[in-house]
Amino acid sequence: MTSSARPLLNRSLAEFGTTIFAEMSALALRTGSINLGQGFPDTDGPEEVREAAVRALRDGRGNQYPPGPGVPELRTAVAAHQQRLYGLTYDPDTEVLVTAGATEAIAASLLALLEPGDEVVALEPYYDSYAACIAMAGARRVPVTLRPAEGRFRLDLDELRAAVTDRTRLLLINTPHNPTGTVLTREELAAVAELAVERDLLVVTDEVYEHLVFDGAEHLPLATFPGMRERTVTIGSAGKTYSFTGWKVGWVTAAPGLVTAVRSAKQFLTYVASGPFQYAVAEALALPGSYFADFRADMQAKRDLLASGLRDAGFEVFTSAGTYFITTDIRPLGESDGFAFCRALPERAGVVAIPNAVFYDHRDAGAPFVRFAFCKRTEVLEEAVQRLKTLAG
Repeated sequence: MTSSARPLLNRSLAEFGTTIFAEMSALALRTGSINLGQGFPDTDGPEEVREAAVRALRDGRGNQYPPGPGVPELRTAVAAHQQRLYGLTYDPDTEVLVTAGATEAIAASLLALLEPGDEVVALEPYYDSYAACIAMAGARRVPVTLRPAEGRFRLDLDELRAAVTDRTRLLLINTPHNPTGTVLTREELAAVAELAVERDLLVVTDEVYEHLVFDGAEHLPLATFPGMRERTVTIGSAGKTYSFTGWKVGWVTAAPGLVTAVRSAKQFLTYVASGPFQYAVAEALALPGSYFADFRADMQAKRDLLASGLRDAGFEVFTSAGTYFITTDIRPLGESDGFAFCRALPERAGVVAIPNAVFYDHRDAGAPFVRFAFCKRTEVLEEAVQRLKTLAG
Protein backbone atom coordinates (compact mmCIF):
# COMPACT_ATOMS: atom_id res chain seq x y z
CA MET A 1 0.00 0.00 0.00
CA THR A 2 1.41 3.36 -0.97
CA SER A 3 1.77 5.97 1.72
CA SER A 4 0.71 8.72 -0.64
CA ALA A 5 -2.65 10.37 -0.09
CA ARG A 6 -3.21 10.38 -3.83
CA PRO A 7 -6.37 8.39 -4.80
CA LEU A 8 -5.67 5.06 -6.50
CA LEU A 9 -8.29 5.54 -9.23
CA ASN A 10 -7.52 7.91 -12.08
CA ARG A 11 -9.51 11.05 -11.36
CA SER A 12 -11.12 10.99 -14.82
CA LEU A 13 -12.90 7.76 -13.85
CA ALA A 14 -13.66 8.62 -10.23
CA GLU A 15 -17.27 9.56 -10.96
CA PHE A 16 -18.18 6.23 -12.52
CA GLY A 17 -17.64 3.39 -10.03
CA THR A 18 -19.53 0.11 -10.45
CA THR A 19 -22.07 0.13 -13.26
CA ILE A 20 -25.76 0.10 -12.42
CA PHE A 21 -26.08 -3.09 -14.48
CA ALA A 22 -23.82 -4.99 -12.10
CA GLU A 23 -25.72 -3.67 -9.09
CA MET A 24 -29.17 -4.50 -10.44
CA SER A 25 -28.18 -7.90 -11.83
CA ALA A 26 -26.78 -8.83 -8.41
CA LEU A 27 -30.04 -7.65 -6.86
CA ALA A 28 -32.00 -9.85 -9.26
CA LEU A 29 -29.97 -12.89 -8.24
CA ARG A 30 -30.25 -12.14 -4.54
CA THR A 31 -34.02 -11.72 -4.63
CA GLY A 32 -34.91 -14.27 -7.31
CA SER A 33 -36.42 -11.51 -9.42
CA ILE A 34 -37.01 -11.44 -13.16
CA ASN A 35 -34.18 -9.37 -14.62
CA LEU A 36 -35.58 -6.88 -17.13
CA GLY A 37 -32.67 -4.57 -16.44
CA GLN A 38 -29.66 -5.60 -18.52
CA GLY A 39 -30.18 -5.87 -22.26
CA PHE A 40 -29.29 -9.44 -23.11
CA PRO A 41 -31.58 -12.15 -24.53
CA ASP A 42 -32.34 -15.29 -22.54
CA THR A 43 -32.24 -17.52 -25.63
CA ASP A 44 -29.52 -18.14 -28.21
CA GLY A 45 -29.72 -16.93 -31.77
CA PRO A 46 -30.00 -18.97 -34.98
CA GLU A 47 -28.77 -22.55 -34.74
CA GLU A 48 -26.95 -22.31 -38.06
CA VAL A 49 -24.90 -19.39 -36.76
CA ARG A 50 -23.99 -21.24 -33.57
CA GLU A 51 -23.01 -24.28 -35.63
CA ALA A 52 -20.84 -22.04 -37.81
CA ALA A 53 -18.88 -21.09 -34.68
CA VAL A 54 -18.53 -24.75 -33.68
CA ARG A 55 -17.35 -25.60 -37.19
CA ALA A 56 -14.76 -22.81 -37.08
CA LEU A 57 -13.46 -24.13 -33.74
CA ARG A 58 -13.19 -27.68 -35.04
CA ASP A 59 -11.54 -26.58 -38.29
CA GLY A 60 -8.94 -24.61 -36.35
CA ARG A 61 -10.02 -21.25 -37.75
CA GLY A 62 -9.59 -18.42 -35.29
CA ASN A 63 -8.18 -20.50 -32.44
CA GLN A 64 -4.99 -18.43 -32.64
CA TYR A 65 -4.71 -14.67 -33.05
CA PRO A 66 -6.83 -13.50 -35.98
CA PRO A 67 -5.57 -10.64 -38.16
CA GLY A 68 -5.57 -7.28 -36.38
CA PRO A 69 -8.24 -5.69 -38.62
CA GLY A 70 -10.42 -8.82 -38.38
CA VAL A 71 -10.66 -11.96 -40.51
CA PRO A 72 -11.10 -11.17 -44.22
CA GLU A 73 -14.34 -13.16 -44.41
CA LEU A 74 -16.01 -10.97 -41.80
CA ARG A 75 -14.68 -7.69 -43.19
CA THR A 76 -15.99 -8.69 -46.61
CA ALA A 77 -19.37 -9.67 -45.11
CA VAL A 78 -19.66 -6.34 -43.25
CA ALA A 79 -18.93 -4.42 -46.44
CA ALA A 80 -21.49 -6.50 -48.36
CA HIS A 81 -24.09 -5.88 -45.62
CA GLN A 82 -23.59 -2.10 -45.82
CA GLN A 83 -23.85 -2.17 -49.61
CA ARG A 84 -26.87 -4.46 -49.74
CA LEU A 85 -28.94 -2.64 -47.14
CA TYR A 86 -27.86 0.97 -47.48
CA GLY A 87 -25.98 1.41 -50.74
CA LEU A 88 -22.80 2.28 -48.82
CA THR A 89 -19.63 0.99 -50.48
CA TYR A 90 -16.67 0.21 -48.21
CA ASP A 91 -13.34 -1.43 -49.05
CA PRO A 92 -13.05 -4.48 -46.75
CA ASP A 93 -9.27 -4.04 -46.56
CA THR A 94 -9.05 -0.34 -45.69
CA GLU A 95 -12.49 0.75 -44.50
CA VAL A 96 -13.68 -2.03 -42.16
CA LEU A 97 -12.30 -2.84 -38.71
CA VAL A 98 -13.51 -5.68 -36.46
CA THR A 99 -13.65 -4.94 -32.72
CA ALA A 100 -14.40 -6.71 -29.44
CA GLY A 101 -18.04 -5.69 -29.54
CA ALA A 102 -19.44 -2.21 -30.08
CA THR A 103 -18.19 -1.11 -26.65
CA GLU A 104 -14.58 -1.45 -27.77
CA ALA A 105 -15.42 0.25 -31.06
CA ILE A 106 -16.78 3.22 -29.12
CA ALA A 107 -13.74 3.32 -26.82
CA ALA A 108 -11.21 3.02 -29.63
CA SER A 109 -12.97 5.65 -31.73
CA LEU A 110 -13.12 8.20 -28.94
CA LEU A 111 -9.58 7.53 -27.71
CA ALA A 112 -8.26 7.82 -31.26
CA LEU A 113 -10.13 10.91 -32.40
CA LEU A 114 -10.21 13.13 -29.31
CA GLU A 115 -7.58 15.33 -27.74
CA PRO A 116 -7.68 16.58 -24.13
CA GLY A 117 -9.97 19.57 -23.96
CA ASP A 118 -12.06 18.67 -27.01
CA GLU A 119 -15.83 18.79 -26.61
CA VAL A 120 -18.12 15.93 -27.59
CA VAL A 121 -21.81 16.58 -28.11
CA ALA A 122 -23.85 13.48 -27.21
CA LEU A 123 -27.55 12.75 -27.02
CA GLU A 124 -28.67 12.44 -23.40
CA PRO A 125 -29.62 9.98 -21.94
CA TYR A 126 -26.71 7.90 -23.21
CA TYR A 127 -25.19 4.47 -22.80
CA ASP A 128 -22.90 4.72 -19.79
CA SER A 129 -19.68 3.79 -21.61
CA TYR A 130 -19.92 6.97 -23.68
CA ALA A 131 -19.25 9.17 -20.67
CA ALA A 132 -16.44 6.99 -19.37
CA CYS A 133 -14.67 6.83 -22.74
CA ILE A 134 -14.92 10.58 -23.27
CA ALA A 135 -13.44 11.06 -19.81
CA MET A 136 -10.58 8.63 -20.51
CA ALA A 137 -9.77 10.61 -23.65
CA GLY A 138 -9.52 13.78 -21.54
CA ALA A 139 -12.37 15.37 -23.45
CA ARG A 140 -15.50 17.08 -22.19
CA ARG A 141 -19.00 15.79 -22.85
CA VAL A 142 -21.75 18.24 -23.75
CA PRO A 143 -25.17 16.61 -23.43
CA VAL A 144 -28.16 17.51 -25.59
CA THR A 145 -31.20 16.09 -23.85
CA LEU A 146 -33.89 14.12 -25.66
CA ARG A 147 -37.15 15.24 -24.10
CA PRO A 148 -40.51 13.44 -23.93
CA ALA A 149 -43.19 14.85 -26.21
CA GLU A 150 -46.23 13.24 -27.79
CA GLY A 151 -45.39 9.78 -26.48
CA ARG A 152 -41.73 9.61 -27.54
CA PHE A 153 -38.39 11.26 -26.80
CA ARG A 154 -37.47 13.96 -29.30
CA LEU A 155 -34.29 15.74 -30.34
CA ASP A 156 -34.42 19.55 -30.15
CA LEU A 157 -32.42 20.56 -33.22
CA ASP A 158 -32.03 24.15 -32.02
CA GLU A 159 -30.55 22.86 -28.77
CA LEU A 160 -28.20 20.62 -30.72
CA ARG A 161 -26.98 23.51 -32.84
CA ALA A 162 -26.51 25.72 -29.78
CA ALA A 163 -24.38 23.04 -28.09
CA VAL A 164 -21.71 23.18 -30.79
CA THR A 165 -18.84 25.58 -30.07
CA ASP A 166 -15.38 26.22 -31.49
CA ARG A 167 -14.11 23.51 -29.13
CA THR A 168 -16.48 20.83 -30.44
CA ARG A 169 -14.59 18.04 -32.18
CA LEU A 170 -17.17 15.31 -32.52
CA LEU A 171 -20.87 14.44 -32.42
CA LEU A 172 -21.72 11.10 -30.79
CA ILE A 173 -25.05 9.90 -32.18
CA ASN A 174 -27.00 6.78 -31.23
CA THR A 175 -29.96 5.63 -33.30
CA PRO A 176 -31.98 3.48 -32.66
CA HIS A 177 -31.47 5.07 -29.29
CA ASN A 178 -30.72 3.28 -26.02
CA PRO A 179 -32.39 3.76 -23.54
CA THR A 180 -35.35 5.72 -24.95
CA GLY A 181 -36.18 3.56 -27.99
CA THR A 182 -36.27 6.65 -30.22
CA VAL A 183 -35.34 6.26 -33.88
CA LEU A 184 -34.14 9.53 -35.37
CA THR A 185 -36.16 10.58 -38.40
CA ARG A 186 -34.86 11.46 -41.83
CA GLU A 187 -35.43 15.15 -41.08
CA GLU A 188 -33.56 14.95 -37.77
CA LEU A 189 -30.63 13.09 -39.31
CA ALA A 190 -30.47 15.52 -42.25
CA ALA A 191 -30.19 18.38 -39.76
CA VAL A 192 -27.42 16.56 -37.86
CA ALA A 193 -25.56 15.98 -41.13
CA GLU A 194 -25.95 19.60 -42.21
CA LEU A 195 -24.56 20.79 -38.87
CA ALA A 196 -21.60 18.39 -39.04
CA VAL A 197 -20.67 19.55 -42.53
CA GLU A 198 -21.17 23.23 -41.72
CA ARG A 199 -18.99 23.07 -38.59
CA ASP A 200 -16.53 20.48 -39.99
CA LEU A 201 -17.20 17.95 -37.23
CA LEU A 202 -16.42 14.26 -37.00
CA VAL A 203 -19.34 11.99 -36.14
CA VAL A 204 -19.38 8.62 -34.39
CA THR A 205 -22.67 6.79 -34.82
CA ASP A 206 -23.67 3.84 -32.66
CA GLU A 207 -26.08 1.81 -34.81
CA VAL A 208 -26.01 -1.54 -33.03
CA TYR A 209 -29.81 -1.79 -33.03
CA GLU A 210 -30.09 -1.10 -36.76
CA HIS A 211 -32.15 -4.24 -37.36
CA LEU A 212 -34.53 -3.63 -34.45
CA VAL A 213 -36.91 -0.94 -35.65
CA PHE A 214 -40.68 -1.30 -35.27
CA ASP A 215 -44.00 -0.10 -36.65
CA GLY A 216 -42.55 0.66 -40.07
CA ALA A 217 -39.82 2.92 -38.73
CA GLU A 218 -36.72 3.11 -40.94
CA HIS A 219 -33.11 3.00 -39.85
CA LEU A 220 -31.05 5.45 -41.89
CA PRO A 221 -27.27 5.40 -41.41
CA LEU A 222 -25.92 8.91 -41.03
CA ALA A 223 -23.12 8.05 -43.45
CA THR A 224 -25.69 7.96 -46.29
CA PHE A 225 -26.39 11.70 -46.01
CA PRO A 226 -24.54 14.25 -48.18
CA GLY A 227 -21.04 15.01 -46.99
CA MET A 228 -21.12 12.43 -44.20
CA ARG A 229 -19.38 9.32 -45.48
CA GLU A 230 -15.92 10.85 -45.17
CA ARG A 231 -16.49 12.21 -41.65
CA THR A 232 -18.55 9.42 -40.04
CA VAL A 233 -17.40 6.39 -38.04
CA THR A 234 -20.29 3.92 -38.11
CA ILE A 235 -20.39 1.24 -35.40
CA GLY A 236 -22.27 -2.03 -35.76
CA SER A 237 -22.48 -5.25 -33.75
CA ALA A 238 -23.55 -8.86 -34.08
CA GLY A 239 -24.63 -9.31 -30.46
CA LYS A 240 -27.93 -7.47 -30.63
CA THR A 241 -28.85 -8.64 -34.13
CA TYR A 242 -28.20 -12.36 -33.66
CA SER A 243 -28.72 -12.77 -29.89
CA PHE A 244 -25.14 -13.83 -29.18
CA THR A 245 -24.12 -10.94 -26.95
CA GLY A 246 -21.35 -12.97 -25.28
CA TRP A 247 -19.42 -13.35 -28.52
CA LYS A 248 -18.39 -9.68 -28.50
CA VAL A 249 -18.07 -9.11 -32.23
CA GLY A 250 -18.48 -5.54 -33.42
CA TRP A 251 -17.14 -3.46 -36.28
CA VAL A 252 -16.35 -0.01 -37.55
CA THR A 253 -16.91 1.21 -41.11
CA ALA A 254 -15.39 4.53 -42.17
CA ALA A 255 -13.05 6.23 -44.60
CA PRO A 256 -9.48 4.86 -44.62
CA GLY A 257 -7.95 7.64 -42.52
CA LEU A 258 -10.58 7.25 -39.82
CA VAL A 259 -10.26 3.45 -39.74
CA THR A 260 -6.48 3.76 -39.48
CA ALA A 261 -6.85 6.15 -36.55
CA VAL A 262 -9.33 3.90 -34.73
CA ARG A 263 -7.18 0.82 -35.37
CA SER A 264 -4.20 2.63 -33.84
CA ALA A 265 -6.09 2.87 -30.55
CA LYS A 266 -7.85 -0.50 -30.81
CA GLN A 267 -4.59 -2.44 -31.17
CA PHE A 268 -3.59 -1.40 -27.64
CA LEU A 269 -6.94 -2.35 -26.11
CA THR A 270 -7.73 -5.99 -26.93
CA TYR A 271 -5.46 -6.21 -29.99
CA VAL A 272 -7.73 -8.98 -31.33
CA ALA A 273 -10.65 -11.01 -30.00
CA SER A 274 -13.41 -13.51 -30.77
CA GLY A 275 -11.52 -15.40 -33.49
CA PRO A 276 -13.86 -18.33 -34.27
CA PHE A 277 -16.93 -16.16 -33.72
CA GLN A 278 -15.79 -13.80 -36.45
CA TYR A 279 -16.20 -16.58 -39.02
CA ALA A 280 -19.66 -17.37 -37.68
CA VAL A 281 -20.78 -13.74 -37.83
CA ALA A 282 -19.56 -13.56 -41.42
CA GLU A 283 -22.07 -16.30 -42.24
CA ALA A 284 -24.75 -14.65 -40.10
CA LEU A 285 -24.52 -11.39 -42.05
CA ALA A 286 -25.43 -13.34 -45.20
CA LEU A 287 -28.70 -14.69 -43.76
CA PRO A 288 -31.74 -13.92 -45.94
CA GLY A 289 -33.91 -10.88 -45.32
CA SER A 290 -36.60 -13.13 -43.87
CA TYR A 291 -34.42 -13.68 -40.78
CA PHE A 292 -34.34 -9.97 -40.01
CA ALA A 293 -38.07 -9.58 -40.69
CA ASP A 294 -38.94 -12.47 -38.38
CA PHE A 295 -36.57 -11.18 -35.72
CA ARG A 296 -38.19 -7.73 -35.79
CA ALA A 297 -41.70 -9.19 -35.68
CA ASP A 298 -40.83 -11.34 -32.68
CA MET A 299 -39.30 -8.45 -30.77
CA GLN A 300 -42.17 -6.13 -31.66
CA ALA A 301 -44.65 -8.66 -30.25
CA LYS A 302 -42.61 -8.84 -27.05
CA ARG A 303 -42.45 -5.06 -26.87
CA ASP A 304 -46.22 -4.86 -27.19
CA LEU A 305 -46.75 -7.51 -24.51
CA LEU A 306 -44.56 -5.72 -21.98
CA ALA A 307 -45.80 -2.24 -22.89
CA SER A 308 -49.40 -3.31 -22.35
CA GLY A 309 -48.56 -4.87 -18.99
CA LEU A 310 -46.66 -1.78 -17.86
CA ARG A 311 -49.61 0.45 -18.72
CA ASP A 312 -51.96 -1.85 -16.81
CA ALA A 313 -49.61 -1.63 -13.82
CA GLY A 314 -49.93 2.16 -13.84
CA PHE A 315 -46.80 3.34 -15.66
CA GLU A 316 -46.80 5.95 -18.39
CA VAL A 317 -45.17 4.13 -21.31
CA PHE A 318 -43.27 5.88 -24.10
CA THR A 319 -43.39 4.39 -27.56
CA SER A 320 -40.29 2.35 -28.35
CA ALA A 321 -39.65 2.58 -32.08
CA GLY A 322 -36.50 0.44 -31.78
CA THR A 323 -33.94 -1.37 -29.56
CA TYR A 324 -34.59 -3.88 -26.75
CA PHE A 325 -36.00 -1.29 -24.36
CA ILE A 326 -39.08 0.53 -23.11
CA THR A 327 -38.81 3.72 -21.08
CA THR A 328 -41.54 4.45 -18.56
CA ASP A 329 -42.51 7.33 -16.27
CA ILE A 330 -43.15 6.30 -12.66
CA ARG A 331 -44.91 9.49 -11.58
CA PRO A 332 -48.41 8.09 -12.26
CA LEU A 333 -47.55 5.51 -9.57
CA GLY A 334 -46.90 8.31 -7.09
CA GLU A 335 -43.12 7.88 -7.41
CA SER A 336 -40.46 10.34 -8.56
CA ASP A 337 -37.08 8.80 -7.68
CA GLY A 338 -36.08 6.14 -10.22
CA PHE A 339 -33.14 4.90 -8.14
CA ALA A 340 -35.26 4.31 -5.06
CA PHE A 341 -38.05 2.80 -7.13
CA CYS A 342 -35.74 0.31 -8.90
CA ARG A 343 -33.99 -0.71 -5.70
CA ALA A 344 -37.35 -1.42 -4.06
CA LEU A 345 -39.04 -3.03 -7.07
CA PRO A 346 -37.56 -6.53 -6.59
CA GLU A 347 -39.09 -6.78 -3.10
CA ARG A 348 -42.34 -5.15 -4.20
CA ALA A 349 -42.93 -7.05 -7.42
CA GLY A 350 -40.07 -9.48 -8.09
CA VAL A 351 -38.86 -7.58 -11.18
CA VAL A 352 -35.64 -5.68 -11.84
CA ALA A 353 -35.40 -2.56 -14.03
CA ILE A 354 -32.85 0.22 -14.57
CA PRO A 355 -33.23 3.86 -13.44
CA ASN A 356 -32.68 6.06 -16.48
CA ALA A 357 -31.02 8.74 -14.36
CA VAL A 358 -27.75 6.78 -14.62
CA PHE A 359 -27.70 7.69 -18.32
CA TYR A 360 -27.98 11.44 -17.65
CA ASP A 361 -25.54 14.17 -16.68
CA HIS A 362 -28.64 16.12 -15.68
CA ARG A 363 -29.80 13.52 -13.15
CA ASP A 364 -32.96 15.46 -12.27
CA ALA A 365 -34.10 15.29 -15.90
CA GLY A 366 -33.94 11.49 -15.82
CA ALA A 367 -35.14 10.97 -12.25
CA PRO A 368 -38.71 9.77 -12.95
CA PHE A 369 -37.85 7.47 -15.86
CA VAL A 370 -37.23 3.71 -15.65
CA ARG A 371 -36.09 1.35 -18.41
CA PHE A 372 -37.32 -2.22 -18.94
CA ALA A 373 -35.84 -4.74 -21.41
CA PHE A 374 -38.19 -6.93 -23.45
CA CYS A 375 -35.57 -9.18 -25.12
CA LYS A 376 -36.72 -12.17 -23.08
CA ARG A 377 -38.80 -15.28 -23.67
CA THR A 378 -42.52 -14.63 -23.96
CA GLU A 379 -43.31 -16.69 -20.87
CA VAL A 380 -40.81 -14.66 -18.84
CA LEU A 381 -42.42 -11.42 -19.95
CA GLU A 382 -45.88 -12.80 -19.16
CA GLU A 383 -44.75 -13.67 -15.64
CA ALA A 384 -43.17 -10.24 -15.22
CA VAL A 385 -46.41 -8.58 -16.29
CA GLN A 386 -48.35 -10.59 -13.75
CA ARG A 387 -45.93 -9.60 -10.99
CA LEU A 388 -46.02 -5.93 -11.96
CA LYS A 389 -49.81 -5.90 -11.60
CA THR A 390 -49.28 -5.74 -7.85
CA LEU A 391 -48.16 -2.12 -8.32
CA ALA A 392 -51.65 -1.20 -9.49
CA GLY A 393 -53.00 -2.00 -6.05
